[in-house]
Amino acid sequence: MTTVLDPTSEQAPAARQRATRPESLAGLTVGLLDISKPRGNVFLDHVSERLTGLGATVNRYTKPAFTKPAPVDLRHEIATECAAVIEALAD
Repeated sequence: MTTVLDPTSEQAPAARQRATRPESLAGLTVGLLDISKPRGNVFLDHVSERLTGLGATVNRYTKPAFTKPAPVDLRHEIATECAAVIEALAD
């Protein structure tokens, strides 16, 4: 069993079921979310190259500020357009 804690000051962890992982990324659309921290875009540039080499289509997104959650409309856009998402945390 894996325990994942929500970094938003949760008092008690919510029980969540892990999402099913695809067997391959080939043919899937993967979203890359830049949270607007310094050099996160540089990291995502490299991730994008690797994913494209694996046959995935890559969509890029950017949060307006790393200090706040992604806006609801941005989260909805990513959820409707992508089969998977990678979030960049860098400094």
